[in-house]
Amino acid sequence: MGILKRERSTPFVLTAVIILADQLTKAWIVATIPQGTVRYSFLSDFIWICHVRNSAVGFSLGDGLPDPVKRVLFILFPLVLMVLLVLYVLRSRELNAFQRWMIAGIVGGGVGNVVDRIFRPDWVVDWVSVRVYGFLGFERWPTFNVADASIVVTGILLMIHLLFIDSRRLGTSEASEEVSHE
Repeated sequence: MGILKRERSTPFVLTAVIILADQLTKAWIVATIPQGTVRYSFLSDFIWICHVRNSAVGFSLGDGLPDPVKRVLFILFPLVLMVLLVLYVLRSRELNAFQRWMIAGIVGGGVGNVVDRIFRPDWVVDWVSVRVYGFLGFERWPTFNVADASIVVTGILLMIHLLFIDSRRLGTSEASEEVSHE
């Protein structure tokens, strides 16, 4: 395998690690905590380890949709999106290493939840609940899992990078081009 192909495909190690961690933690939750219950509580009820199911997407958006619509919107569409992201990472010459790793993290989280939607009869297993004391109208943040956390963390890091770090680099190169044209 060429160096360029290796550089572009290595971030998918993160994808595999996230999928593995996500599915192992979900299997542990299913095996040890009855659905709809809290097993552990930490920091004076700040964090719960529990077992809930989500038949929709984040914040239970789309929960009331008919099952055929859910299958298209929550399985088929995300799978197509994950394939397109993988192809983009593998083929793009514009992405730097950090961006490739962050997109690989997003893909890992996306695939982790799609696996649940395909193979678990009650859909996605969520198991971390955090108390947020009324923030955005929530007493507790919607329950999440490793896949969800991966999507959020790598997505935020990618956005920060694109907005602040990459834009500074672009601004510097544009300024140097203006100077060289004079």
